Amino acid sequence: MHPSTSYPTATSLDDLRHNLDAVRGRIAAACARVGRDPAGVRLLPVSKTVDEARLRLVYAAGCRELGENKVQEAQRKAEALADLSDLRWSVIGHLQTNKARLVARFASEFQALDSLRLAEALDRRLQAEGRVLDVLVQVNTSGEASKYGLHPDEVPAFLHVLPTFSALRVRGLMTLALLSGDPARVRQCFARLRTLRDRLRQDAAPGIALDELSMGMSGDFEIAVEEGATVVRVGQAIFGARALPDSHYWPTPAA
Repeated sequence: MHPSTSYPTATSLDDLRHNLDAVRGRIAAACARVGRDPAGVRLLPVSKTVDEARLRLVYAAGCRELGENKVQEAQRKAEALADLSDLRWSVIGHLQTNKARLVARFASEFQALDSLRLAEALDRRLQAEGRVLDVLVQVNTSGEASKYGLHPDEVPAFLHVLPTFSALRVRGLMTLALLSGDPARVRQCFARLRTLRDRLRQDAAPGIALDELSMGMSGDFEIAVEEGATVVRVGQAIFGARALPDSHYWPTPAA
């Protein structure tokens, strides 16, 4: 589906159930095309800008984890929905080191690890909280200077150091594809991440698991599934279109 596709706002429990079923159906169809089991793909609903009332509805529709780009928004929602004790939060956007303490308090997963400085800050805060955190290493597969993430060539050395941080459980890799109407160029980003993961798996250090490939959003998750995604981050196809463009939620590195 083209990235500019508009999605109607889901306001009721029925709307959300319908949209979740539709997305799961599209995941299943993509899996069937390449001989995969749909059970191997985790749907992570992305709830940025979605209010508490609608999050309670999507919980009622069966969702038990939500993804957020901005850690302060995620923490605010986690506190407001604290009565939903089995709801897990995944922080999927770039994190400044000085915000590591917030993630350490409430998140179950962090998908945008891209520096040793951040790994050290998270580990220190998690140790203080007595918690562990599932993490994915963000890789820049599009080659765009506007995107965060490690260059693919930097990932092997980065992974080699991560066992030092005992509160971080490395689960896999994450990427953002090129925002393009050309499916072949989008697919190339996902294939690059899968190929990198397959190569790194051969000599990964003990304690480093590379089972997860988080790739694909509302506009391109079917291509991602065809290329091996185990996690797809879907917001607008579930909740409806957002008022602000994606660039607002995926900040760009300073020049």
